[in-house]
Amino acid sequence: MELNEKNKPRKENGKKDEEKTRSKSKEVGGVKAVPFILATEVCDRFSTVGFHANQISYLTQELQLPLVKASNIISNFDGTASLATMAGALIADSFAGRYWTIVISGIIYELGLISFTSSAAIKSLHPQPCQNLVNCKEASGFQLLILYLCLLLICIGLGGIRPCVLSFAADQIGMDKASVESRSWNFFSWYYFSLGVARLLALTIVVYIQDNISWSWGLAIPTIATGLSFIVFIGATPLYKKVKPGGSPLTRLAQVVVSAFRKRKAVVPEDPGLLYQNKDLDAAISVNGRLLHTEQFRWLDKAAITKGNEETNRQNLWKLATLHRVEELKSFIRILPIWFSGVIFVSATTHQASFLIQQCRTMDRHLTPSFQIPPASFAVFSILTMLAGVALYDRVFVRIARRYTGNPAGITCLQRIGIGLVISILGTIVGALIEIKRKSVAAHYNLLDSPKAIIPMSGFWLVPRYCLFGLTEVFRTVGTLEFLYDQSPESMRSIAIGLYWVANSIGNYLGVLVVTIVHKYSGHRTNWLPDRNLNRGKLDYYYFLVAGIQVANFLYYLICARNYTSKRVEEVGKKDEEIDDDAPRNGMVENGKSEPV
Repeated sequence: MELNEKNKPRKENGKKDEEKTRSKSKEVGGVKAVPFILATEVCDRFSTVGFHANQISYLTQELQLPLVKASNIISNFDGTASLATMAGALIADSFAGRYWTIVISGIIYELGLISFTSSAAIKSLHPQPCQNLVNCKEASGFQLLILYLCLLLICIGLGGIRPCVLSFAADQIGMDKASVESRSWNFFSWYYFSLGVARLLALTIVVYIQDNISWSWGLAIPTIATGLSFIVFIGATPLYKKVKPGGSPLTRLAQVVVSAFRKRKAVVPEDPGLLYQNKDLDAAISVNGRLLHTEQFRWLDKAAITKGNEETNRQNLWKLATLHRVEELKSFIRILPIWFSGVIFVSATTHQASFLIQQCRTMDRHLTPSFQIPPASFAVFSILTMLAGVALYDRVFVRIARRYTGNPAGITCLQRIGIGLVISILGTIVGALIEIKRKSVAAHYNLLDSPKAIIPMSGFWLVPRYCLFGLTEVFRTVGTLEFLYDQSPESMRSIAIGLYWVANSIGNYLGVLVVTIVHKYSGHRTNWLPDRNLNRGKLDYYYFLVAGIQVANFLYYLICARNYTSKRVEEVGKKDEEIDDDAPRNGMVENGKSEPV
């Protein structure tokens, strides 16, 4: 009785605070705030693609670096930028919050863009121009140092922006079950659609300016656009709903592990209702509902076992963790095998964009007798396919699939990812077949030893490859983002999006390793990936190699997906017994069940 009396004032204060928070949340956030947030992400993607899409051309032509070295620099940049997202996510979810992480990172990112643009305009930071592709003088160590410093600033900025913008936008509209089912549109699909528009503009406008006017202007335009979007984002600050960080997620996960280890000899009760729960303690990290008990990894349940009279330990989370925190760790562990398949996927596809540009540069790219499409701009076909695919996915594909699956979302996230992996394998094989055709035409016209010659073969042969790449994004990329966001604990969603970028990071580094090994050991006279003359290479062999890696990764993914068990959430305002485990979510995976694949 005495203990209950002590808890009454705390509960009453908690209710008052909750009511204040809800009344305030009605005044801020909502769909009206989302465009200002997405503007930052759109301009980030506009500038990133504007810099990145044609960067292979900048490094090989302006800085005159060999193909493999230039491609590795790009992959290392992608890897570092993606790895930095985990640091940004931890900062956001632990103490800074998503809003301030975006603000500080945006300033650093803009400084990086300004530095890179300035280095492109200063001729002393470039080597002497080379008239042909033979015996060219590469950029000096000092010139490369300036390049690396500029790229480092960009990486740090992206590290804070990328994991936070998506989660921050989702915070404004609510992603609980009731909110998701009340909408006729999929937030993640339209988020990716907006990024596709930015990429489309970058590949048409920015790349054209870089190839035909000047690199200075081609880099200045995305730099200015990013600066303006950042001003717009700051100006809309009063509209934003800012979710307070719930403390270090890594600390909470460590507390569960330590507590479970301390009680490793304890027996887990059959009734999960006997495990320790504390709604007040978990209130800040379970705004949209507490996680319910799952049967997997039951040894972690030992962290929530109360041994005798442990009332004094209930404030020491290193000795006694709540069930919700135990389930946070379980959810995190469960998504890792699925996440790892993304690492292998990226490692097999990371260099293909750069190699496609180099293939396209040797082909006839004329749209009219007087106008030819820049090599990097051919990726516009991938973007157009992705935009059309995203638009048709909800309106056509979901409606058709729903008739056969009975799932309101058409198919589950895991099924969506699996389809994307299959399409990617087909795309890689198509790329290899096109390369065989390109080299046969070059041999027919005796152009194998002319690296700068234009082969009489239309660059539009590469369009099917780009279209398949766009379809891969519709299924695999969007599905992965949605899966990571939905299946991660709500207090770790920035980290979940950060995991997506970390997969890209590790995948890029592994991709660099694969390309380096292939380049080193595939011979000198008939190297698969030659430094200068692609016509004498065996790029088709490389494509078949990574297609094999993708097939093995798909089989691994099937095993993981078939054995995956989704998290279970007690929605706010519902009791445990009212939870319907069999109710599928709109665009989300089913709660507490293994997903069919």
